Amino acid sequence: MPAELKSTSHGQTMVLTLSNPEHRNALGPDIYAAGVEALNVAESSADVRSVVLVGEGAIFSAGGNLQRLLANRQQPPDYQAQSIEGLHSWIEAIRAFPKPVIAAVEGAAAGAGFSLALACDLLVAATNAVFVMAYSNIALSPDGGGSWSLARALPRQLVTELMMCGERISAQRLHELGVVNRLADAGGALTEALALAASLNARAPNALASIKELVNEASHNTLSGQLAAERDHFVRNLHHANAGIGIAAFLSKQTPRFE
Repeated sequence: MPAELKSTSHGQTMVLTLSNPEHRNALGPDIYAAGVEALNVAESSADVRSVVLVGEGAIFSAGGNLQRLLANRQQPPDYQAQSIEGLHSWIEAIRAFPKPVIAAVEGAAAGAGFSLALACDLLVAATNAVFVMAYSNIALSPDGGGSWSLARALPRQLVTELMMCGERISAQRLHELGVVNRLADAGGALTEALALAASLNARAPNALASIKELVNEASHNTLSGQLAAERDHFVRNLHHANAGIGIAAFLSKQTPRFE
């Protein structure tokens, strides 16, 4: 069966399923391109307020297909570079996407699979899920922004250990470290992720988009730059129709229904 990215709808949530069962949901160029296209469709659809990324079956993703990587060694270096650019285009699309993206991880998230999960805004993992930056085990270095994400979430020494030693780290440990947002029973990561998505879907999309943009900018902004950005977002959101809906609902002790 060919590798593919399946798209289904659960209410206002688009679920994207990594499907490559013969190779443990390994990633590849077709999936990268489909991921970018799916986010473009979701961004322009008012019916989609969030996205959940999940792997088919009992595993999230084993990362790169080693048989494909071995074959790529016989190609010019630019050939592999183009493939990685495809992955990185998807990673950047996830980060720039103005709606919440949630990873739902069962089983293993390895290599680029781990990097992909880290690129999402929120991470839900089954208690038996394991994560591994497996690159150094096969004499490779990270891609997919894994080094960028982990270096902003964890101490340098721990990031170096994860990258260099290539050892597994449990969902429970990453939850304790603040990298995993929610833990779920084995087999329940998607259900928990969909529940989290539903709670976000009920909030004002413009406010969530502002929060995501502010969080993305915070790590490279000066304090004065971030304060200016917060000011501009706040004023813009205050004058959005949803602020009127939210404030009125709060004062009247009603449940708001945002546009």
